Amino acid sequence: MQEALVKHAQLREWCIRKFVGAGVSERDAAVAADVLVHANLRGVDSHGVMRMPHYIDTIAANGLNVNPHMRIRDTGPVTAIVDGDDGLGHVVAEKAMSHAIEKAKLNGVGAVSAVNSSHCGALSYFVNMAADQGLIGVMMTNTDKMVAPFGGSAPYFGTNPMAFAFPAGDLPPIIVDMATSSVAYGKILDAIRQGKPIPPDWAVNEAGEPITDPALFSALLPFGGAKGYALGMVVDLFSGMLTGSPVGPYVSPMYADDLSERRKLGHFMLAIDIGRFTNAESYAANMKRMVQDLGAMPPAPGYAQVMLPGEPERRRAQIRLADGIPLTEDLIDYLRP
Repeated sequence: MQEALVKHAQLREWCIRKFVGAGVSERDAAVAADVLVHANLRGVDSHGVMRMPHYIDTIAANGLNVNPHMRIRDTGPVTAIVDGDDGLGHVVAEKAMSHAIEKAKLNGVGAVSAVNSSHCGALSYFVNMAADQGLIGVMMTNTDKMVAPFGGSAPYFGTNPMAFAFPAGDLPPIIVDMATSSVAYGKILDAIRQGKPIPPDWAVNEAGEPITDPALFSALLPFGGAKGYALGMVVDLFSGMLTGSPVGPYVSPMYADDLSERRKLGHFMLAIDIGRFTNAESYAANMKRMVQDLGAMPPAPGYAQVMLPGEPERRRAQIRLADGIPLTEDLIDYLRP
């Protein structure tokens, strides 16, 4: 499939215009576009602009509210609930993390849940919001059933990602953003779109057998067996059970035949002021030492160097900021005004 490079600023503008054309406000369109282009810049194309056709189709089916009245209910000095009113998940999550950051700056910690939300894209964007303010950021969100539990034969939990961002003084923050499945479902979609095989430890068919043809997909596998299964459940407990949102198989599917059903997803955000727990200067110095120690470690055979979590994505972003983001010609045709 033919690809071409598109500059990130141009791609952002295309996405904004596409959202606005579907009835989304200019401000909300800009937030959503920023989240999507962020994912593409970091090479997480499965959570980038390839999702635009789905969002636009869902808006057309009234499965997303383009004029939401989002509300914040403070439930304590460090806690709050954001009601997204079925708006774009990117915008709901941005509002929730912004409020968590505000609370953390005032009171040391901000713990905010979001309800009545939808797919929010790459979580790294939101935890990085906290790191940019010198705070630790944590986020979790649940998704519809795609992952077979350890020892199970059918999907029950979603890919249920979690993300963490730790400021590192004058160095780039350490960012961990990962699904609790073997991979994110978007990578299955990406493989189908590109006509590429997948590794046999990613997914199984209806019989529970490993597959390499993504078209035979029935369920993803949890990463690390029982450990990934347990962490996936924890994410659902935080972002679903704790928020009063649907969990497991009771979450409406993203790619349903009927896109008019609103998904009511839950998110959980945490922002932490480092200075309330330890000396901020000592923290920064210790982080720098850890980064230097790991970077200086001799690599194991077959590896060029030891990299930090999020470092491959950061390096890819530097390249794509300079050269452009590779997109298929059909996606470019869809997005270009």
